[in-house]
Amino acid sequence: MIDLHLHTTASDGRLAPAALSALAANAGLAVIAVTDHDTVAGLAEARTAAQAHGLRLVNGIEITAVERARDVHVLGYFFDPADRGLMRFLDRQRAARFDRVRAIAARLTTLGLFVDAEALIRMAIDDCRSVGRPAIADALVASGNAVDRQDAFDRWLASGKPAYVERCGPAVADAIEAITGAGGIASLAHPGLLGLDDEIARFAASGLDALEACHRDHDATAEARYRAYAAQLDLAISGGSDFHGEHERTRAGVPWRPGAVTLTRDEFAALESRACRGRKVNSGA
Repeated sequence: MIDLHLHTTASDGRLAPAALSALAANAGLAVIAVTDHDTVAGLAEARTAAQAHGLRLVNGIEITAVERARDVHVLGYFFDPADRGLMRFLDRQRAARFDRVRAIAARLTTLGLFVDAEALIRMAIDDCRSVGRPAIADALVASGNAVDRQDAFDRWLASGKPAYVERCGPAVADAIEAITGAGGIASLAHPGLLGLDDEIARFAASGLDALEACHRDHDATAEARYRAYAAQLDLAISGGSDFHGEHERTRAGVPWRPGAVTLTRDEFAALESRACRGRKVNSGA
């Protein structure tokens, strides 16, 4: 089985990279991609653990772009994580995240809720982690001002809520360029959540290689729609569970696991072949 959308404590996941690799192996997966938000900090640890468990690890990332004042996530695969251009791009992403954390914390202060933004940023720097609203949500839980992450988002941090701050970030085309410039391929993450179907052709013209048709939040109708878009635009298919931790549950209350959404071997081969078209494959395998 193949799962190309997994998160670790390097961003907003709940499991360390090594623990995630072990869980993925226990779930029967053969190929995984760690796709943390705007960071590659978890890849080295994940790769060592994956090799120990007989897993193939594909270099992955989930870059946050902005279109029409909305977050748009672009998945990257098969890139060189040490590419200088990509590192400079991620440094800018990191700085923008720090600025947003400070701005959200300032809004919370006006609401009578204190979150130590500088402490969150120092921990992110020390641990080479990506920091964002989930870390702020966890701080609100720790201070007794929210029951859990979802409660913090519902009351304070989600779009339209009192402490929400719009993200400033690169356009999708810039995120695609950062990924492909590092020898990778770019896939539009969970397009069914974006409401930007009319922009997919433009993203494809900017170098998008794939659509994440297979995702936990896509029902059969949505998956079929994005498979049709991919066929029409000559894009490959990507997919994965978007796993963040064992705290997650399905609609039926069953624990969510790596491998809950998978890609077929043929789909993976088609995806990987995109990286071979005139570029060196940096799979990390």
